[in-house]
Amino acid sequence: MSFVSPDAETDRVFNNADSFAMVFDRTWKHLRAGGESPANRDEHLEAVLAKLSDHPFLISSPDMARQVATFRIRLLELN
Repeated sequence: MSFVSPDAETDRVFNNADSFAMVFDRTWKHLRAGGESPANRDEHLEAVLAKLSDHPFLISSPDMARQVATFRIRLLELN
């Protein structure tokens, strides 16, 4: 299965936590649904962050982006 850009649904990506959270959620679910993700949640997180490596918020604020990602995982009970 080929990977579809998480930004395919929009041409607007912003350098902020909200934009990152929306793309993170879609990418997390896409990788899970496609069977491309590791079973371990921490490894899956790393795979998602790798897919989003060109997102402006992850580039400019990597620590904050990781905090947003872990918050989204807990908030949405993503597995």
